[in-house]
Amino acid sequence: MQDLVAFVARGLVDRPDAVTVSAAEHDDALVLELRVAKEDLGKVIGRQGRTARAMRVLLNAVAPEQRKVRLEIME
Repeated sequence: MQDLVAFVARGLVDRPDAVTVSAAEHDDALVLELRVAKEDLGKVIGRQGRTARAMRVLLNAVAPEQRKVRLEIME
């Protein structure tokens, strides 16, 4: 799932080399933290959060049934 988030984010940003995704376990969910260059932050979030929301929907679609996955976009 980390690779999926990184792939999508690299396609959206101007500086794909600055994209990093890290995974951590919190409670009962897998938390993916996406970091991009500061000038690319708006491109990953999108207007009114539409791009970020679409990435979250995609993650939940590929996640195993009993698994919760959260995507956090870090500054």
